[in-house]
Amino acid sequence: MKPGKELLFCALGGSGEIGMNVNLYGCDGKWVMVDLGMTFADPWYPGVDLVFADLEFIEERSKDLLGIVLTHAHEDHIGAVPYFAQDLGVPLYATPFTARLVHEKLVEAGIHKDVELRVIPNDGSLSLGSFDFRYVPLAHSIAEGNALVIDTPYGRIFHTGDWKLDDAPQIGTPASPAQLTEIGDSGVLALVCDSTNVFNPRPSGSEGAVRDGLLETVTAQKGRRVVVTTFASNVARLQTLAWVAEQTGRRLVVAGRSLDRIIAAAKATGYLKDFPECVSMDRAMDLPRGEVLVLATGGQGEARAALARIAGDSHPIKLESGDAVVFSSRQIPGNELAIGRIQNTLAGKGVRLITDKQSMIHVSGHPGRPELIELYKWIRPEILVPVHGELRHMDEQARLGKAEGIPRTIVQKNGDLIRLAPNGPHKIKEVRAGRLVLDGDIIAPADGEAMGARRKLAQTGVITVALAVNRDCKVCSPVEVATIGIPLDEDLDAFMAEAQADVAEAVTALKGDRRRNRSAIVEAVRLAVRRCGDRWIGKKPMVQVMLREH
Repeated sequence: MKPGKELLFCALGGSGEIGMNVNLYGCDGKWVMVDLGMTFADPWYPGVDLVFADLEFIEERSKDLLGIVLTHAHEDHIGAVPYFAQDLGVPLYATPFTARLVHEKLVEAGIHKDVELRVIPNDGSLSLGSFDFRYVPLAHSIAEGNALVIDTPYGRIFHTGDWKLDDAPQIGTPASPAQLTEIGDSGVLALVCDSTNVFNPRPSGSEGAVRDGLLETVTAQKGRRVVVTTFASNVARLQTLAWVAEQTGRRLVVAGRSLDRIIAAAKATGYLKDFPECVSMDRAMDLPRGEVLVLATGGQGEARAALARIAGDSHPIKLESGDAVVFSSRQIPGNELAIGRIQNTLAGKGVRLITDKQSMIHVSGHPGRPELIELYKWIRPEILVPVHGELRHMDEQARLGKAEGIPRTIVQKNGDLIRLAPNGPHKIKEVRAGRLVLDGDIIAPADGEAMGARRKLAQTGVITVALAVNRDCKVCSPVEVATIGIPLDEDLDAFMAEAQADVAEAVTALKGDRRRNRSAIVEAVRLAVRRCGDRWIGKKPMVQVMLREH
């Protein structure tokens, strides 16, 4: 559909989930996209690394898409850019630090000459058709976190992106309460707002407090080698750790390609100006233990990251009993087991583990309830549209907004097409909104047969049966049975013999036309082997039948 004389909103990702943010606004026949993110796969998608929003709705209307405006450089807001931007065929807009990281992604994908990337100054603005955008800096756990003021003929949107309140952010200067109040004074139709931490009854906390906490924590580790792991994208935290190293008389070591990339991008765009010269890993191992501070990737338990390799003794940095690892990050839901494995390995070596449960060494980049309430008072929207959360988060934010006096709220989910004006908000229809997965080099439907089969394989294993039958439906070759993932090591020969006998019996038992029907023969064999598998292992494994007819 083409937007008419109205203002529409539709999330294709990020509403009903945390991550994979893709938001559309439409009016006067045209669309704009805010953010194009992805999320990391979980065990529900075996063998898959990345998950994307299904963009079919806007791909079919790409001639009416004016551009993609990016709020900040976290992967759940820019990670899908190299996979879809070329096909969408519209310019990308971003502030300098975000643009630098996006450009690197485009270069890596080999499409930087084919995708137009326009750099907008911090606090800058742009116009796309009937849409006027202005970047409004807000604190977040990355450099250049931004909200967007979006002016249209049908009302003004304040799209928060990811944000928090922080009086001492260490990097950048967020908009002040007075500046945000001024935006509210000019009238805001809809606040489209981050819901991630709505259940947190306290403010998210300041990077300034983390600075003090990290200094205290590292100072206490006298004579010990210290490794700190944090989110590579948190430039403020990197600056703090460089300062902590200087204050405690330690040389800084950087271990991890993503850290190298972020540090280079930050320096190139005017941040980390006083970042010290780092020492090599080999040089670090020659220094006294108490004179080294290692900044490492892998705080989420990533198997190939620096921290996992350090824990597994396959990295140049070595830790001994009494050394310390500081987790200056939170556990992303779903990563608990992976993080726990690394922490247990480190603990087994006698390494001291320090997390945010013990010291003030991490704060969230998303607003708690008090911060949401403050923003409501400053912006004073007519409508609240919660995004960036699971349904429980968005539903709770809608309740909070209503309790704080916002006249109208709407809880939407991916694919809900919402009319904000005139006479909004209300849902006018549902459009396609699903998930795609990156499986090797192929982007495929997340709910396709392949993913379903792979989950089944992971749960039950597979048995392959090969046989030949003649025209009289008699088995005329040895029945071959092979298994993958079937835990019958000691009993495998007995199981295979029974399965072979069951196959022969099932084929012989076919009557009438079914004896000459290839599909009927294959299904009879499949069911016979599946029942045999159920008798032996208590599960019904997948069965693949290869039938040759003589």
